[in-house]
Amino acid sequence: MTNIPETGRTPRVQIRLVVIQILVLSLLGTLGGRLWYLQIREGAEYAKEASGNHVQRVVQPAVRGSILDARGVPLADNETRLVVSASRTDLLKQKDDGKAVLTKLAGVLGMDPQDVMLKVRLCDAKTPQPCWNGSPYQPIPITDEATPKQALQIRERSEDFPGITAEPEAVRRYPAPGKANTAQVLGYLSPVTDDEIQAAQDTDSPYLRSDQVGRSGLEREYDRELRGKAGVTRYEVDNLGRVIGQAEADPAQPGANLVTSIDARVQRIAEYELNEAMKTARQQWDRVTGEKYKADSGAVVVMEAKTGRIVAMASNPTYDPNAWVGGISAKDYAKLTGKDSNYPLLNRATQGQSAPGSTFKVISTAAAVEAGYPFDGRYPCTSSYSVGNQVFKNFESENFGPISLGRALEVSCDTVFYGLAHKEWQRDGGITPKKNANDYFFKAAHQFGLGKETGIDLPNEVTGRVPDRQWKQRFWQANKDAWCKQGKKDGTYVEKIAYENCLEGNRMRAGDEINYSIGQGDTLVTPIQMATIYAAISNGGTLYNPTIGKAVVSPDGRTVTEIKPKSHGRLPISAATRDQMDEALAGVATRGTAAWRFAQVGWPQDKIPMHAKTGTAEVYGKQTTSWFATYTKDYAIVMTISQGGTGSGASGPAVRNIYDALYGVTDTGSIDRSKALLPSPQKGLPKIKTDGTITSPKVAKDPAKDARAYQEGATAPDEQQPGATTASPAAANRDTRRRRKTPRRGSRRKLT
Repeated sequence: MTNIPETGRTPRVQIRLVVIQILVLSLLGTLGGRLWYLQIREGAEYAKEASGNHVQRVVQPAVRGSILDARGVPLADNETRLVVSASRTDLLKQKDDGKAVLTKLAGVLGMDPQDVMLKVRLCDAKTPQPCWNGSPYQPIPITDEATPKQALQIRERSEDFPGITAEPEAVRRYPAPGKANTAQVLGYLSPVTDDEIQAAQDTDSPYLRSDQVGRSGLEREYDRELRGKAGVTRYEVDNLGRVIGQAEADPAQPGANLVTSIDARVQRIAEYELNEAMKTARQQWDRVTGEKYKADSGAVVVMEAKTGRIVAMASNPTYDPNAWVGGISAKDYAKLTGKDSNYPLLNRATQGQSAPGSTFKVISTAAAVEAGYPFDGRYPCTSSYSVGNQVFKNFESENFGPISLGRALEVSCDTVFYGLAHKEWQRDGGITPKKNANDYFFKAAHQFGLGKETGIDLPNEVTGRVPDRQWKQRFWQANKDAWCKQGKKDGTYVEKIAYENCLEGNRMRAGDEINYSIGQGDTLVTPIQMATIYAAISNGGTLYNPTIGKAVVSPDGRTVTEIKPKSHGRLPISAATRDQMDEALAGVATRGTAAWRFAQVGWPQDKIPMHAKTGTAEVYGKQTTSWFATYTKDYAIVMTISQGGTGSGASGPAVRNIYDALYGVTDTGSIDRSKALLPSPQKGLPKIKTDGTITSPKVAKDPAKDARAYQEGATAPDEQQPGATTASPAAANRDTRRRRKTPRRGSRRKLT
């Protein structure tokens, strides 16, 4: 027998087998580790997420809280509308994905079938509006303007409309009580965006996809309080999306009510008078430009002098906030935002900036006194003031000779302030200022609150501008290159100005400070800033943060959180100077530039002391801006009209009419308290009942076409009846499936 030698494994083969074994073991180890991580360490979390795959949420929107005026009259609330909705889940169960049903529905609603189908498609990054941004498992609204007849057709023929419902639901509305629009103050709502959902997801007030959020005005400022919390019902669904059971439900929590300091009656008068003043101005001839005044925009603020609370705030041009309800159309959006719209969404009272003209002289007066010039000193009021080769003239005043600062306010003498500002410019070092220049005139403006927000409870307030040395330097650095490129030493007026600015635009020239002293040049203020200042002069010197919100009332009425007035400083003047200024501003109304609007036309100065200051601001390339700033012991009213003419000429009559309506002043100058809308500021809050409803008075259909007709009597309301109540959000949440009955018309009676 032959012995055959045993065949051995070569070292190379053995190495390969070892490597393969290691790889197999490594893979098994990795797989085991991953299984341990998924099933043991993270098992509970993944089980929770997996269960979420077959649990879907349906959202029941919360009823948004109402926004009420100071007497409890709704400025923004909710109304019951017939909303036709489609269940996408039910539609997808049909052979054609519900196209036939939607086409039939469009015929009933008088809509285009394609428009209806677009509404039920789901939104994503590539899908343009209209589309549905909410959960695909909740009813998708098709229209909130269905008629009872259309709803009845759908409900009686339910077999023809599977997945379609027609139910009463609460929808936001802006009722404009007595035609008080209040658009820019209230703001509007629109659907929440994905970015907002992401930003708020870890806060104590997260958004749901179905939420409507405030975009401007009070709707935005108090969005968290008004919004409430939507209800969520969780449904179990199978892998095909069919509902197989209900898991749990969280009921909706309605939003709170916001009581404001706005008085709808005064708001209507303010809006009407501003609009009429602008219409009248457009009929007046501007001798400077050789055409009629454009009066393209304006604003008026009525403020409680002792608290800073806003009684009325109007901005023109305006719009109807109901245009946003249910989604705004492209056509309406273009009207509100297009280049030819004149931007009615802007609140000119808080976002409109312009030179203040002579209304600024109260600040220059305070600066002069602080600089050491006696209030009762004698200062030359000449017809013009010359600096080098430049002549600065009076605008509204004549040559009055030597007069006091008080008299300079009364007759609005520009040259008195020119001279004082020029002297201070020289004392500070002129074109090459001292290291620690006093800059009294610029410091006073900052101390009066200009150049910064007043703190009003409205979003996007602008700051205006105080063109001091620091601002000049920043502005020059930002614009130097453009000025140097455009400027020419012997070019046009604009080119010469650009040339000068290129060389020394960062320097405070004598003309800059002279113009500044009378509210001209680069100075910019807002109406709310000037109202705050004149209210402070009235109340003794306290600068209040203007406020519109007065109290937040919980849905059940049990919790009332009052919004107390807050101050952001005091005027930089002594009590004696304040009293002297107060007397001088009363002189404006009795013997100065505003006398023809008050003393000479029957204002009861002995019973209701009026104080005023007129302003006519010149703007390069435009017509003059009208300013009229006033106050009594109760109120401060400031009106401005862009390209409207003089202060007392364009704005004066409107402001006088608002005061007549407030105090019940008749044509003869007597006071009829029964015709006064608000002879003293509203105190306290409207009556809140135990169920959260708020008692509100009746509202006139329209406070007439002018203030005087309104005082004489008005038609009783369509909106509310005597002793009517504003339903609490809690009650509204309970009643959203109940049709609202049409209120009866009231009888004719006078308003008090």
